[in-house]
Amino acid sequence: MWSFRSPETGAIRAWRERQRASPFSYGAVGATRDATAGTAPVGYDYDENRARLGAGLRAWKMFPAPWTRITPADAPIQEGTVIAMQAHALGLWWLNACRIVYVIDETAPVRRFGFAYGTLPAHVEKGEERFSVELHADGSVWYDLRAFSRPRYWPVRLAKPLARGLQRRFARESRAAMRQAVAEGARLT
Repeated sequence: MWSFRSPETGAIRAWRERQRASPFSYGAVGATRDATAGTAPVGYDYDENRARLGAGLRAWKMFPAPWTRITPADAPIQEGTVIAMQAHALGLWWLNACRIVYVIDETAPVRRFGFAYGTLPAHVEKGEERFSVELHADGSVWYDLRAFSRPRYWPVRLAKPLARGLQRRFARESRAAMRQAVAEGARLT
């Protein structure tokens, strides 16, 4: 769904409800969990971004404002949660449906927390994206963003170079948002 104005909260809530029963829009559900670096399902582009953030992170915000946001902002990070990922690009607001595929909550060999969400039919792309934060024994904190995707609709396929540019921008600004969260003393929840 796209519009010239940011959608109202009530409209997003109703839209999310309609997405709840939708199947994922791609077949390789969960492939970001164990993917070998540099690989993706056939026909998908692969992205992996990893950055050292600092030390002592206890919370994180990965969606760079003001051009991206998650609705509802307090959606529980648990398998099955459906969210609306909004992106503002080219003068339009794009509303994209996603569902959390799995959650990572590990204590060894490193402390790791994260999740992956997969696209639903009401998303401009098909694929999966995993976000995770790792706290190593030396106190270093790493942010890992892994994804595979391909355009879902023909206009996005025609504008694939632009779409890939927006994905690279998101990765860059997501790392910056995470670094900012560390600088502000955020806590991992």
